[in-house]
Amino acid sequence: MPAEAAGSGAEPPRERRRRRGRARARTEALLHTLKRSRRVKANDRERNRMHHLNAALDELRSVLPTFPDDTKLTKIETLRFAYNYIWALSETLRLA
Repeated sequence: MPAEAAGSGAEPPRERRRRRGRARARTEALLHTLKRSRRVKANDRERNRMHHLNAALDELRSVLPTFPDDTKLTKIETLRFAYNYIWALSETLRLA
């Protein structure tokens, strides 16, 4: 770049940086609002994910034989018991 153009502060058009669609300058308040809205959406997604997981575990508990019937297994106990129950049923079929 020539010395006279460097000192003038004007860049040739081909060397100017272009801003892309989402690269706009944002104010501090706008950034805070965006972060808050993203966090709220993420929390909603996580809450829905956990509701679906808990509903699926409740459905699984309903088909597993437990004694006594009013015993509620924890999540990990439910998964372990289901795994062992399926294994036992498979072994019964294999041996029959």
